[in-house]
Amino acid sequence: MSAPQAMRGAVVQLAELLGTTPEAVSALRPAQDGWTADVEVVELERVPDTMTVMATYRVTLDLQGQLLGYERIRRYARGQLDRGR
Repeated sequence: MSAPQAMRGAVVQLAELLGTTPEAVSALRPAQDGWTADVEVVELERVPDTMTVMATYRVTLDLQGQLLGYERIRRYARGQLDRGR
């Protein structure tokens, strides 16, 4: 499976589980037995938009692109910058 196919698979399958459309894939890494992707999702819309609550989900896919699992690894305000990473 190619990297673009893995990215699309991670987004589509996570969207089905969460019932929301992910914003972006912020990381994609090949793993020994598939792929791992970090997917950004809007968890709570707020006004102003910079206060919208976002989350990063780590998605694990097998070699065929099937979702094996996911976990939320981070929550943050949309306008928040990473510091010290």
